[in-house]
Amino acid sequence: MARRYAVAGTGSRAQSYIRAILQEHPEEAELVALLDSNPGRLAFHQRKLTELGGSELPEYGAEDLERMVKEQAVDRVVVTSPDYTHAAVVSRLLRAGADVIVEKPLTIDADGTRQIVDAMNESGKSVVVTFNYRYSPRNSALRQLIQDGEIGQVTSVEFQWVLDTRHGADYFRRWHREKKNSGGLLVHKASHHFDLVNWWIASTPTRVFASGGLAFYGADNAAARGLGERPARGTIDGAADDPWLLDLRTDDTNRQLYYENEKYDGYLRDQDVFAPGITIEDNMSVIAEYANGARLSYSLNAHSPWEGYRVAVNGTLGRAELEVVERAAVVDDQIDPSYPSDRVIAGDVRTNGERLVLQKHWAPAVEVEIPRGEGGHGGGDRLIYADLFVGPGNDPLGRAADVNDGVRAVAVGIAANQSLASGQPVVVADLNLGGWGS
Repeated sequence: MARRYAVAGTGSRAQSYIRAILQEHPEEAELVALLDSNPGRLAFHQRKLTELGGSELPEYGAEDLERMVKEQAVDRVVVTSPDYTHAAVVSRLLRAGADVIVEKPLTIDADGTRQIVDAMNESGKSVVVTFNYRYSPRNSALRQLIQDGEIGQVTSVEFQWVLDTRHGADYFRRWHREKKNSGGLLVHKASHHFDLVNWWIASTPTRVFASGGLAFYGADNAAARGLGERPARGTIDGAADDPWLLDLRTDDTNRQLYYENEKYDGYLRDQDVFAPGITIEDNMSVIAEYANGARLSYSLNAHSPWEGYRVAVNGTLGRAELEVVERAAVVDDQIDPSYPSDRVIAGDVRTNGERLVLQKHWAPAVEVEIPRGEGGHGGGDRLIYADLFVGPGNDPLGRAADVNDGVRAVAVGIAANQSLASGQPVVVADLNLGGWGS
């Protein structure tokens, strides 16, 4: 019998879950309700439902969460609302009697983790966190290599992630640009990356030190570089030839989902990346110590001309290196900034692709084959939806993530934010994250 699902938060990310339920897993999952505070976004998704062959569903406002669970006999809710709402929304859903699937990050601060864990303990319900990068074949291949003991005991990890001037810049246009909403990129974005490290090396972070700041985006940096007066937003006020500005009217989804619904809540999806009010960092470095003795050196840059990552895992028997170029250059008008480009640029010395290399001590390097991944997030989306709606089954790589994994991932970012504020290293256990993540 299919489980009954609702979706809480009907922004752009909700689309992929709705599509997966209706088109890929109709036997295991039945979508029965939508919840959002913005009636225009609810109407957008109702139209999309009919386009996908479904029918319009009962819809609820944020204040009606408990009533929705009861009236629609909801078994499980997919939470795709903004990060700062996760703790309250997830806790309320658990106490209302529903299990929860929540988009990363689990929450943005220590208080939020405690709220969720307390609600789980009281309700007996479960939380699954969607770390789809675990399911990307290249990341699974690195996990397999480490798990098989090919590099011996892990001693350290070097991890560099760069977001380009399409994807990285987009965080500085949206609600993410204020740390009170997203926890900054060290929580919102890097929780993906810290989860990968935790999972790759099968250990838990114990102490964190961070350094970072807003060095490129924002009004002060723009003024220092002599950029001159800027429009407050890309739509209406912006110039069509300014690559930093986003005109929501040029894409049907952005226009219908955001621009036409500003009247309901005042949310602006197209703020200028060089406008005042940005409180998150765009350049960050983190050093983290792990319970198994390994150390992580991590960096994140949000204004790179290319997008991808390099990771090296050192061990007692050798070293594994994974390099991924998701978008070699920002040269086209691709709308979805998070989806890798497949464009090939003639003569470009950097090309899209991925490579996993293993080199043992006193031996030449060898390339490790990576299974080809199709679709979003390096092929991870299709696999994670199967685990979410069908069940993970017997997975030797342990890719399904529970609330414990969610806490461990945000623990690094929460500790890093505290370290940024104090200038001192932070012991993770001192954060009191509800008894999980240790």
